[in-house]
Amino acid sequence: MKLRARIASAIIAAAALVAAALITAPPAASAQLTEVTGFGTNPTNLRMHLYVPDGVAARPALLVAVHYCTGSGPAFHSGTEFASLADRHKFIVVYPSATRSGSCFDVSSPQSLTHNGGSDPVGIVSMVRYVQQRHNADPERTYVTGASSGGMMTNVLIGAYPDVFKAGASFMGVPFGCFATTDGSSWNSTCANGQLVKTAQQWGDQVRAAYPGYSGPRPRMQIWHGTEDTTLRYPNFQEQIKQWTNVHGLSQAPSLTDQPRSGWTRTRYGGTGTKAPVEAISLQGVGHNLPQGGMAAMVIDFFGLSEGGTDPSPTITPTITPTVTPPVGACKVTYTMNTWNTGFTAAVTIANTSTTPLSSWSLGFTLPAGQSVTSAWNASLSPSSGQVTARNVAYNGAVAPGASASFGFQATHGGNTGKPPAFTLNGTACTV
Repeated sequence: MKLRARIASAIIAAAALVAAALITAPPAASAQLTEVTGFGTNPTNLRMHLYVPDGVAARPALLVAVHYCTGSGPAFHSGTEFASLADRHKFIVVYPSATRSGSCFDVSSPQSLTHNGGSDPVGIVSMVRYVQQRHNADPERTYVTGASSGGMMTNVLIGAYPDVFKAGASFMGVPFGCFATTDGSSWNSTCANGQLVKTAQQWGDQVRAAYPGYSGPRPRMQIWHGTEDTTLRYPNFQEQIKQWTNVHGLSQAPSLTDQPRSGWTRTRYGGTGTKAPVEAISLQGVGHNLPQGGMAAMVIDFFGLSEGGTDPSPTITPTITPTVTPPVGACKVTYTMNTWNTGFTAAVTIANTSTTPLSSWSLGFTLPAGQSVTSAWNASLSPSSGQVTARNVAYNGAVAPGASASFGFQATHGGNTGKPPAFTLNGTACTV
């Protein structure tokens, strides 16, 4: 009897210690990537992986993060910063996975480019609906981002499902409808090589035709592209700007131009704040390998997701170099042409005749009809014709008073060898 009493006393004492430990010890983190099946209509057999951080609010935001060709949802989860940012700011992340050969998403078929038309977008929207129903995710804070094939899918989802997504961020993508094919193939070389050029109105009409009759608000858009991308070439950057500014009814003239980091040129359209309707970041000398190095945090800022949750570590804010706008008449442009039967080269010099140093510059001018830029040096030019903007590269943005910066370009012409009639430096008229 004494032995039994001792055992009973020991059990009670041990239980008390365990209970005390459970009361005083902090809860262990349990968030992990989980595969979900049976999430709804899924015509192309996509896979769904879900990441729900510990401690999400009763009405959390939702981010869909879409992988590149040859990738997968779990690979995008482990290879990007979106999960750690979700832990910090308490939003849910869905990672879709393409299952066809090559693991690319369908951004080319008529079904994918039509609201509720079928294919991969329908499966991804089913994932969104599932999380909204099962985890009470907020439809007013539902966003999408992606890289390469995922960047193209971001454009598709923002274009065809403006009723589902409130904003998107596309890394290394192409405009909505740019990859469209009718022969059943999933690759469009003309678009990939940056050779599919349309007017802003044409690109905007393509988006509007995806969901006829839709009259609600359009999602905000953030666009990222490297100048040395050889897979989905850099001209697609400007074509996306043309498309989404038109969809929002905005001018292609930026409301703000700055450099958040060396070699990065950021333009905002329709607003100067973090939540501008359209934001574009050009990365000088960068190829087809985004996102990297803190870019995901800028996506989260653009979406507004960094305003919620807690941040246990200090946030490092990129240093922003403001664009200094010279007063009227404080700049002078020299424009020299060397022409031949079907083409010409142009040498351009920008003189800072003010007393204020420039930290970066953006020169706007209109090429005469029939002229089209084919290559440039010491500046990035876009678009290739019409109203062109030349922006400094990393090494020639600073121009002291009395100093100058020069760049050049080669172009074709159809017989008209006239010069641009006027130039604006950072939005202000120059003498010629």
